[in-house]
Amino acid sequence: MAKNNKLVAPFLKWVGGKRQIMLSIVGLLPKEIKTYNYIEPFIGGGAVLFHLQPKKAIINDFNSELINVYQVIKNDVDLLIEDLKKHKNEIEYFYNIRGLDRISEYKKISAIERASRIIYLNKTCFNGLYRVNNAGEFNAPFGHYKNPNIVNEPTLRAVNKYLNTNNIELLSGDYEIVLDNLDKNSFVYLDPPYHPISINSNFTGYVQGGWNMFDQVRLREACDKLTTKDIKFLLSNSSSSFIKDQYKNYNITTVKANRAINSDGANRGEIDEFLIRNYE
Repeated sequence: MAKNNKLVAPFLKWVGGKRQIMLSIVGLLPKEIKTYNYIEPFIGGGAVLFHLQPKKAIINDFNSELINVYQVIKNDVDLLIEDLKKHKNEIEYFYNIRGLDRISEYKKISAIERASRIIYLNKTCFNGLYRVNNAGEFNAPFGHYKNPNIVNEPTLRAVNKYLNTNNIELLSGDYEIVLDNLDKNSFVYLDPPYHPISINSNFTGYVQGGWNMFDQVRLREACDKLTTKDIKFLLSNSSSSFIKDQYKNYNITTVKANRAINSDGANRGEIDEFLIRNYE
């Protein structure tokens, strides 16, 4: 792994971010992690990637707007920073920007402006809650923050440098496409939408359509395929009985996580989560 640069850090606040359980994740990584190609099919906010800072990696997410942000930071960080400076922390302006994905002209907006919009909304919406409805439209409300850090220039430039000085491939699509083309030199970290502990705790709204139990079964079957190919994986998920049963043939470690983002305030705070792996 490359020598860590502390400025290389998540530039978005993301549901289920892994900074809270990073020490547990690092403690369960294979000892020879430095020899593997790092694969992360559900990149989200990228906390694990940016903590490890591997020299070679494939990162993917089904959320194409999210991957566009990564691509713009890599390819056009100067223009992105300039565009971010135009944004206003005002309620009327916020809803005008939020509503852009509801008009047909949205497809004509440049990649830089789309990335700038996502970062702005993430920094100014309620609780940093990236959420879309079934039509794929951003629908989190205004956050009423006094001084949000909309233009985090040091982090954006550090991430730009990391992505450009290492072999980092950016993809957007179904995770199975990524997993099907791996060999034994790969290590996979999987951070899918969590299975809900209860009806109220269900949150999969950062990608249109969400996830359900059948998606969780398909992912477990993909993990079985990785295992048959001797490809090591580490997976994080909720501590639900359903997930425990799905991965009963694997090593399951229970860890404590402090969750500050949840649509239901009662579900914020310290909760149990599973870290699941197919190696000792």
